Amino acid sequence: MKTTSILLKISAVLWFIWGAVHIFAGVMTDKFILSGDIAGAIGGIADKVDPSVLQLNYPDAAGAVIGQHGFNLLWIGLTTLICCFYVWKGSKNAIFLAALVGGLADLGYFLFMDLGGYVHFVPGTVMTLVSGSAIILSFIAHFKTAGLKEE
Repeated sequence: MKTTSILLKISAVLWFIWGAVHIFAGVMTDKFILSGDIAGAIGGIADKVDPSVLQLNYPDAAGAVIGQHGFNLLWIGLTTLICCFYVWKGSKNAIFLAALVGGLADLGYFLFMDLGGYVHFVPGTVMTLVSGSAIILSFIAHFKTAGLKEE
């Protein structure tokens, strides 16, 4: 049981970090959009792309799409941040909600940003590894505990 508790606490800390980083990213993305700097918002997300390539005259709709992305980063980060406190306590619902929300967000990031070659390893890919580790550790703890309850 002690191992399970340690795995859940490590997972909770990872979700706390992941959530805080994504809340910050959402706020910063929307700050750029609200100031009219669509290129800055895109450059903040696709940080491996040469900023000079992004200096274009974007239509307002592109800014709205990036603004929506920033909002999504904010609520996804907030959801996982809230979940982390319940993951710490071993809540099955929090474990699966954090995995679903954070995991699917990072799956999209991995498929389109990482594999597309648009981002540096730090911080983006590192955050994908953080969420993946949090999912794996919490699932191990949950299923280890679930196995004990069935016996």
